[in-house]
Amino acid sequence: MISSSFAELKLEYPGTNSFAVGDGVNKRVSDGEQSWIIRCYPRGYRKEDNGEYVSLRIAMPAKSNSIKAIFHAFLMRRDGGVGVPSIICSDKAFPVRIPGHPYGYAGAFRHFVKRSDLESLYVVDGEVTIVCGVVVFAAAAAGADDPIAVPQSNLGGQLGDIVDRADGSDVSFSAGGETFHAHRAVLAARSPVFRAELLGDMAEATMSCITLHDINPATFKALLHFVYTDALPTVDGGCSSPSSSEFFESLLVAGDRYALDRLKLMCAQKLWESVSVETVAAAIGYAETYHCPELKSKCLNFLMAESNFKKVAVTDGYFHLRRDFPLIIEEIKKRINT
Repeated sequence: MISSSFAELKLEYPGTNSFAVGDGVNKRVSDGEQSWIIRCYPRGYRKEDNGEYVSLRIAMPAKSNSIKAIFHAFLMRRDGGVGVPSIICSDKAFPVRIPGHPYGYAGAFRHFVKRSDLESLYVVDGEVTIVCGVVVFAAAAAGADDPIAVPQSNLGGQLGDIVDRADGSDVSFSAGGETFHAHRAVLAARSPVFRAELLGDMAEATMSCITLHDINPATFKALLHFVYTDALPTVDGGCSSPSSSEFFESLLVAGDRYALDRLKLMCAQKLWESVSVETVAAAIGYAETYHCPELKSKCLNFLMAESNFKKVAVTDGYFHLRRDFPLIIEEIKKRINT
């Protein structure tokens, strides 16, 4: 895939009754990678349809004729769902002339939706919302053989299958009374801290089972999952629940301990998604303690919004922040003064 882009077109439903057949409205879309045009005909563009349909055309300029494109269009329903999408591939689209571009393609949705269905199914607060999209693919050159289909990599899934399996493992860890099996080479390849512990001159290099005293079993299990799959595990209860916030806090600490920077940032994003007036001060403290400037910066920006600062300043979290992190308080004061 070369690029994809989607855009909304909103129509004032009562106003569509004043359109004549063949009259339309345009919307130009540009996302930096692809530009295209939506043209909507609220009463259709063919007289023989008697104004009973809404019609759409999507036109896309192109630099060459060696691409394929898929045009999407669907309606947002009153119940929050979406209507059945209409799709046109470039081999069913038609060429168009677009000034300033050597090539152009367009997809036409002549009978996109019956006007008689609009009010009952798709009008929300007097408006109809149409979502359109263009997905562009590179096409094989003319006369070239079809490429050999190569499946997507499943390395993460295959490595995930050997997480915490005793067969083939050469080291184990004990955390909170639970034992986890692992492979020295995998851990060393992913973490410089594990590399030093397991393959260097430290005592752990000669141990078959290493006891961890300051990490709980659920956190270490999640850390192993990330080491083998490069992905976060699923957290029951949703990422905004208090239990999941505590989980990602402990996992961020573990990521910092083992120098897993990608894991730290993934946890930081989860914590940022659940930041509120009540939790932002604690999140700033975590970010400062465990060397995550990205989370700290976002939380400080959230805090410095005037409406937020007045609320945060009276929370217990901000009291602890003032007591435990005087340098951060000085930084906040400088922001206020500037």
